[in-house]
Amino acid sequence: MNHPFIGDLSDKSLDEIQNIISKLTTKLTFASRMGNQPMVNQLLMALDSYKTAYQIKMDALVKKQNMQEQINITKATK
Repeated sequence: MNHPFIGDLSDKSLDEIQNIISKLTTKLTFASRMGNQPMVNQLLMALDSYKTAYQIKMDALVKKQNMQEQINITKATK
């Protein structure tokens, strides 16, 4: 579930999104240790929003670079 107060993240770069995910993960760990369940729920929603935006950007990058989605592991014949 996406956080209702996080708007469009399409203007953020992959590095910015990664940094925010890292910071939110640290905050989530702290809130969890303190037993603050409402804060944990909010942070989980925010993390979901940023992880979704990150996945969308990565998918676009892979598509742009025309990478194969599957790896061929068959043995080459000589």
